[in-house]
Amino acid sequence: MPSAQRVQVWDPMVRLFHWSLVIAFATAFVTGDENETVHAYAGYAVAALVVFRVIWGFIGTKHARFSDFIYGPGVTLAYLKGLVSGKPAHYLGHNPLGGWMVVALLLSLAATCWTGLEAYAADGKGPLAGATLTVMPQARADEDGKAAGGDEFWEELHESCADFTLLLVLLHLTGVIAASVLHRENLARAMVTGWKDAPPE
Repeated sequence: MPSAQRVQVWDPMVRLFHWSLVIAFATAFVTGDENETVHAYAGYAVAALVVFRVIWGFIGTKHARFSDFIYGPGVTLAYLKGLVSGKPAHYLGHNPLGGWMVVALLLSLAATCWTGLEAYAADGKGPLAGATLTVMPQARADEDGKAAGGDEFWEELHESCADFTLLLVLLHLTGVIAASVLHRENLARAMVTGWKDAPPE
């Protein structure tokens, strides 16, 4: 019986991005109410990592590209049915649900960063200070030129985006565990080493 072949799936840039994002998001999340400076710089790091991953999703290695793991509804539904039955199709890179989770996380992280920048700017700080979007009816300029009332709007929206992102992270972890068990492979270790076992042909 042919044995599985070891294949490098995740390139160093993907792995560095992944674990750097874990650290940066965790730091930003736990320092939100404790240390504004650390929270802000961790948020900047998250934003930079998201921008990098979007670019790398178009010019990176095979399994890093969006074209490799974004599937249509038919393939995604078929994978979901296989997952429910306990016999999902095996994918060397991200499976269809994992691919869409990557997209959802990137969008949620981008929204979290943007609303964080707006909240920071409404307080007169950060790169958007003085250019805060005034989409809130209650927002008005005070004597210092800040958007009075806007800071609370953006802060609440920022917290909601962060909480939603955390929910996606928990779903992501659940999916990683489930896929690792069903496919009998250590996906977390693969994101450290970059190597996976390709199923025998």
